[in-house]
Amino acid sequence: MTERDAGTVSPAPLAGDRRSDDGRDMPSRNDALGAALAGTIGGPVGRHAMIGRSRFWTPLRVMLLIGVVFLALGYSTKAACLQSTDSGTAAQRVANWENQRAYYSLCYSDTVPLYTAELLNQGKFPYKSSWIEKDADGEPHVVYDGSPPVRYMEYPVLTGIYQYLSMSLAKTYSALTTLVSVPLVAEVVMFFNISAFGLALAWLLTVWATALLAGRRIWDAALVAASPLLIFQIFTNFDALAVACATAAMLAWSRRRPVLTGALIGIGVALKLYPALLLGPLLVLALRTGRMREFTKTAGSALLVWVLVNLPVLVLFPRGWSEFFRLNSRRGDDMDSIYNVVKSFTGWQGFDPGLGFWEPPTVTNTVTALLFLACCAGIAYLALTAPQRPRLAQLAFLVVAAFLLTNKVWSPQFSLWLVPLAVLALPHRRILLAWMTIDALVWVPRMLYLYGEQNRGLPEQWFTATVLLRDIAVLALIVLVVRQIRRPELDLVRHHGSIDDPSGGVFDRAPDNPPRWLPTWLRPTESDPLPAPPPEDARSDDFADQHPFR
Repeated sequence: MTERDAGTVSPAPLAGDRRSDDGRDMPSRNDALGAALAGTIGGPVGRHAMIGRSRFWTPLRVMLLIGVVFLALGYSTKAACLQSTDSGTAAQRVANWENQRAYYSLCYSDTVPLYTAELLNQGKFPYKSSWIEKDADGEPHVVYDGSPPVRYMEYPVLTGIYQYLSMSLAKTYSALTTLVSVPLVAEVVMFFNISAFGLALAWLLTVWATALLAGRRIWDAALVAASPLLIFQIFTNFDALAVACATAAMLAWSRRRPVLTGALIGIGVALKLYPALLLGPLLVLALRTGRMREFTKTAGSALLVWVLVNLPVLVLFPRGWSEFFRLNSRRGDDMDSIYNVVKSFTGWQGFDPGLGFWEPPTVTNTVTALLFLACCAGIAYLALTAPQRPRLAQLAFLVVAAFLLTNKVWSPQFSLWLVPLAVLALPHRRILLAWMTIDALVWVPRMLYLYGEQNRGLPEQWFTATVLLRDIAVLALIVLVVRQIRRPELDLVRHHGSIDDPSGGVFDRAPDNPPRWLPTWLRPTESDPLPAPPPEDARSDDFADQHPFR
């Protein structure tokens, strides 16, 4: 028997390039959840496997495919609300929401009613067009100050433009149905479909950016692709657009491109206000490291881009442009807020009882602002005094979570803001999956409560109890993140001290260098135990750097 027959010699010449990304985190080996899931497709990766050498099924492509599956699940949960009347032209048909279908079918989406409510069905340009707010009987509301109840598009500029473009494409398709033989779809349903397609692309962009931000823990981004929150919330509103901008801004910062970071934040703020919250953690970390020049570039770029995007609408339609700010100042505590939870269980009347229609809740606005500022002060103190400088994702998660918990409004889709931040800040998969599941399931009692007890729905306390459970889960995540900031050796991302901050950009491995005017009690309590950077020659040949998607 020859050596080849005995199997002691390779049947083919060995490859010239035998590098392997062995430094990559492999959940199928070291995570109970990952190992259990891997068991359904053949078990964990082999001990002698070459890591990162797959030609097609790279981690990123696998996660994008998972994202497509969960986005499809998200679309399926809205499908019941996309059934339409079966007579008339595409423009004449409407979505069939009779008998409160949106609530008992759990398929509610703001997209469908907004198409008519904000005059998009008439082809009118947002911010230019207005309407009179009416009550359930079709009569104009009586505003507390006697002014007419005039309404405009209630979203920031780019979100309004996004809806206008989606409407234009939907109307184009409606016109096409009269010319050629194509499926006849209600115009409002086509508006939803076009909007949903863009939102799906935005979330896939979020998955991509999170995967790159995760560094050696690229598989953490699978929880962004497979988040249970996608099932109910991805197509409820337009927040996925802002989430994509915020996550892409963090990726740009990690690549040490402060101007691009600011531009993406400015675009994100023109979609939704929350990406502006990223500037707070950047400022605090810039103070601690003395890298204020980069922060100034980012903040200046963000302001400039935001102004450039908003200026045309502000100049041409100032009353319509300001509707977003005006509406948020006069909204009371939302049904998903902690303040409504307290009212539900105690009978408390709130900070501003007996307000007239559209009368601003001044006390509520003041209390929520002060609570959030107090939380920001605490987070800043933690960041400046921690023994080792916190990671950017950790501080960003704390700020956004504090904003949601203290704010008077927590719309269900706002929870999507936290998904990429939580994955990057606290990569404990089972803990994150538990929170996301709880948060996603709040949707069920919410819809059944809105359906009404008289229709065999649920009483209010069933809903507010689940909201309280969600808030407790988010508080638990906050505690765990703070614990890891105070004890960086527990941080899985730091990998036993060999890694500093994959998303830190100029902060990564930067020594502490706070300004002289910063008082002693706002300085680090101990010296910053930074990991030693790898040799330059080693990094130039690093397989993972050359092939980040494999």
